[in-house]
Amino acid sequence: MVGGRARARSPRELTDNPEAWPEQPSSDVAAEAVRLIAHSLIAVLVDRALSLRATAAGSGVNRQVVADLLAGRSWPDVATVARLAHFTGTNLWPDSINIDRKRMH
Repeated sequence: MVGGRARARSPRELTDNPEAWPEQPSSDVAAEAVRLIAHSLIAVLVDRALSLRATAAGSGVNRQVVADLLAGRSWPDVATVARLAHFTGTNLWPDSINIDRKRMH
């Protein structure tokens, strides 16, 4: 697996309170990036009243892959994020990731 053991746990599991995903920040830089992507995507889908089915059809990304990203259960690849960003017309990648480097997992 790319990333080795670092990706053995889901992004959601790398927060202090997984039940608060995607509101709960992570001290893991990669998990925090996924959280910010999920948070941005949720906001766009809610704002545009887009369902998972419509998002999957419009983006070409499998509906379950979208659901897993939003729930923090998976590590999305670049192609997935690019397709979702293109479909929504939104830059989903965070401009910056602010975490305390001393607390990194």
